[in-house]
Amino acid sequence: MANVNLDKVHSALNFEVKHMMVSKAKGEFQNFDVDFNGSFDDLENASVKVTIDVASIETNNEDRNGHLKSGDFFDVETYPNITFVSKNIEKAGDSEFKITGDLTIKGVTNEETFTAEYNGKAKDPMQGNTIAGADVSGKINREDYGLTWNAPLETGGVLIGKEVKFTGGFEFVVEE
Repeated sequence: MANVNLDKVHSALNFEVKHMMVSKAKGEFQNFDVDFNGSFDDLENASVKVTIDVASIETNNEDRNGHLKSGDFFDVETYPNITFVSKNIEKAGDSEFKITGDLTIKGVTNEETFTAEYNGKAKDPMQGNTIAGADVSGKINREDYGLTWNAPLETGGVLIGKEVKFTGGFEFVVEE
């Protein structure tokens, strides 16, 4: 079995949530890791574990970053990590897979299913390594994880939507 390591320089984990019912607030987690076990030639028998350093949240607004790290939201002092541990990877198309597993946020674990598009493998002309890539997307209800802080708007509705969409682009170095 090959040794697989996440290339953090060429990977990203972004999210967006509806803001004031009319726009989207966007951000990213800057520090995360993906442990991939298995073969990219047999993804249905592989497994992944994702660990996200919640304190690495970046929304291009220091006040908002601080609020998200506080007890109103992620409470990073008590719950420093978000984790996802796959339980099943199922082929859903030519290069599409459904990944089901346990997502843990703020001490609450729920089963979630996300979509992954496997982009294949290539040879890095600079280093000579084999590189594999995948894009993952999904959405969760933040309130399912105790992230319930909100504020009503004078015009109706609430400040922050319940649904959080995320996308991740991951590049791996495969040492065969």
